[in-house]
Amino acid sequence: MDTTALSRTELLQVADAVAREKTIEREEVLDAMEQAIARAGRAKYGGEHDIRAEIDRRTGEVRLKRYLEVADEIENEATQIRLADARASDPEIEIGQFIVEDLPPIELGRIAAQAAKQVIVQKVREAERQRQHREYKDRVGEIVNGIVKRNEFGNVTVDLGRAEAMMRRDESLPRESFRTGDRLRGYIYDVREEQRGPQIFVSRSHPQFMAKLFAQEVPEIYDGIIEIKSVARDPGSRAKIAVISHDSSIDPVGACVGMRGSRVQAVVGELQGEKIDIIPWSPDAATFVVNALAPAEVTKVVLDEEQGRIEVVVPDEQLSLAIGRRGQNVRLASMLTGWDIDILTEEEESRRRQEEMRQRSQMFIEVLDVDDVIAHLLVAEGFTSLEQVAFVPLAELASIEGFDEEVAEELRARARTYLEERDRKNEARRRELGVSDELVALQGLTPAMVVTLGENGIKTLDDLGDLASDELIEMLGDAAPAAAEADAIIMAARAHWFADEETPAAETEAEAETDAAPADKAASPGASEAPAEVSNP
Repeated sequence: MDTTALSRTELLQVADAVAREKTIEREEVLDAMEQAIARAGRAKYGGEHDIRAEIDRRTGEVRLKRYLEVADEIENEATQIRLADARASDPEIEIGQFIVEDLPPIELGRIAAQAAKQVIVQKVREAERQRQHREYKDRVGEIVNGIVKRNEFGNVTVDLGRAEAMMRRDESLPRESFRTGDRLRGYIYDVREEQRGPQIFVSRSHPQFMAKLFAQEVPEIYDGIIEIKSVARDPGSRAKIAVISHDSSIDPVGACVGMRGSRVQAVVGELQGEKIDIIPWSPDAATFVVNALAPAEVTKVVLDEEQGRIEVVVPDEQLSLAIGRRGQNVRLASMLTGWDIDILTEEEESRRRQEEMRQRSQMFIEVLDVDDVIAHLLVAEGFTSLEQVAFVPLAELASIEGFDEEVAEELRARARTYLEERDRKNEARRRELGVSDELVALQGLTPAMVVTLGENGIKTLDDLGDLASDELIEMLGDAAPAAAEADAIIMAARAHWFADEETPAAETEAEAETDAAPADKAASPGASEAPAEVSNP
């Protein structure tokens, strides 16, 4: 490569050709050429010099120049010049500006030309990578078509035309294989800028791949009339998709199925025969879970919103259908709805309900000292704890068939007496264990919980703050709160850590004023000295 061997117009033509071939900006190619020529100039005149090349964008003329910075003190004579010497050629120049000297054109030898070529190739490749990243980083979530370029141990390299993508083995469908030259359709789920350039990752097992396929096949989804609310997949085997229509006149399930199943079959064909259940979405969690468990029939649903769990009761003969092969049906329904689903048969649910009623009745018999008739009546009316009996309105308790105000008042008195005695014992045990008053005052912890924590060595706010929520839940056992509430308790225990970090001047002044206060000023009693209260459920 010899800059004198190329005419000025030919230099610009080469830049245009490279820009078109690599689909990058012409300016980026010319910048790369300038850097290559400047590098060759430093090789000829000395690498310590600040030599820059300029290519005229209109005429193609190449100009080589040496830059000298005007400075007070000279640290590098090759790139700096004193102000007095600089003003000999330009009286108005100031410190920080540059003296620019023109250098004669250079003829590149074989080695210099090869080095310049490497610089151009490297810069063009970097520009191409930046273009690919800019183009594809905004295409995450799209379906792309490509041709298989290589298949190395199941990891497929896909030629997208203007870039290459990678589909890892675990992102393809089971029993699916590709050979070089095969056409492939995939979902872009990630684009990362890495050392070797932008990496585009595509998938055929991603849940959103199926959602995007439906959007291509069903115009109502593309237009926003029908919305895909959630998707759950067991890639290559079975999937569930929940849809809702924003137009009451359009059936979302029917629209996705299509005439004689044409639309859903097009998606199934692309997914290698994956069975797809199309479920009507519902804002009511119970209804949605029942729909998601189709084709199984459900007779009863019990929600536990705090734990995020839902119990589903099915007829005995429907149990295997509800669970599915290797638990597939219930697993997909759980993924689709976001609820943990427990499936019981009617017989199991009946046995468990009877056992719960027996345990609650026995608790009322022992604690309230009543016969089994009264205990059964309380359980039948929905009472599950002593707190409910102790603090329920008198009229409500007296309205139970067979009760009167005298019986109701006696039951409430016995329940409150038991709770007060229990709290007194818990308080005594808490003091015996040495649990701090600050821990007792923490919102969300009952006296029984405080005792359990103390028996496990958790006696201060710092001890509690060092726990993770799952450790707290495991420690409290059956009395443990929900995960979100456990997180809130631990964060409340850690609150003083952050307060200690902030010690503003005003706080210091307040402490000084406190020290100067009269010695006989009485301190207010701590909250922990007050008798324990039991909230009305």
